[in-house]
Amino acid sequence: MADVLDQTEVDALLAAVESGGTEHAASATFARREAERPRDVQSYDFKRPERVSKDQMRVLESIHEGFARNFGAALSGFLRTIIEVRVATAEQLTYSEFIHSLPNPTNFNLLTAEPLEGQMCLEISPLIIYPIIDRLLGGPNTETFIPQRPLTMIELRLVKRITDRALSCLTEVWSNLIDIDFSLAEVENNPHLVQIVAPNEVVVVIGFEIKIGQRSGTMSFCIPFTVIEPVMSKLATQGWLAYKRRTTVESRKDHIAHQLQGTKVDVVAILAETDINVQELVTLSPGDIIQTDKPIDGNLLLKVAGRPKFACTVGRYKEKRAVKILHEASPDERF
Repeated sequence: MADVLDQTEVDALLAAVESGGTEHAASATFARREAERPRDVQSYDFKRPERVSKDQMRVLESIHEGFARNFGAALSGFLRTIIEVRVATAEQLTYSEFIHSLPNPTNFNLLTAEPLEGQMCLEISPLIIYPIIDRLLGGPNTETFIPQRPLTMIELRLVKRITDRALSCLTEVWSNLIDIDFSLAEVENNPHLVQIVAPNEVVVVIGFEIKIGQRSGTMSFCIPFTVIEPVMSKLATQGWLAYKRRTTVESRKDHIAHQLQGTKVDVVAILAETDINVQELVTLSPGDIIQTDKPIDGNLLLKVAGRPKFACTVGRYKEKRAVKILHEASPDERF
């Protein structure tokens, strides 16, 4: 144990007791042990000051974890296959370091985010771009060749359908923080030709991993500090949690109910049901009467989207057959 005195310290204390200098000896022993204790020293690079705190980085990472989930779901529906998107890294770099870490050529998208001033970058690696293009064009996506060339005009048009979904998901997750609208400003192949901020300017880089089948690649979202500086105060953990609480459960219910109002569902009224054998079925002809156990004044069962929902009665409305809903169907009610 670290608090156990060694023999030298015990001898020093005993000698101090005999001489009456116990307090001075104890202080000297404590000072010596403090000097010998290892210090936790962390290096600090003054060329790369961390302008975004750890709490703010955690909030940014949390925001883009939501983006990864939404974007993965959107891609899965669009490509008709399982796409996994996850946040791999979240770090602060200089813009120069970020640019030199990218492949050349690559899919380098410059984004604007009104009302924020400046531009952001969304880079998608060719390692995942070409398998996605192959999937869109009906390929097997098993052994896709990755060419070392810029994207053609046709390929750029196909990739834009991917970036449009990414921008929509970014706008959705960032709207919890600020009313914002991401849009595509320009597309480049060589990232070294684009300089949206000074080379030594601090940027936040969120790295994603995208998997499609056995293929995987990366996507990087670069956010210059100068662009998000006006909203940095909202990135504090407590402020972020307070802001998220503004969206109450009731408002979410109203939003979901409003979106569902335009949904079409199948409504079927069951007149009667009975059992017949195959021999009776094949001998049926127009004019035959099928007898059921249902009373003539019995209620009909109305099914909504295949599920029993209401009890109703048959009638006529404006020269058309209609049913009138009487009450909700109970599980033990017989029709």
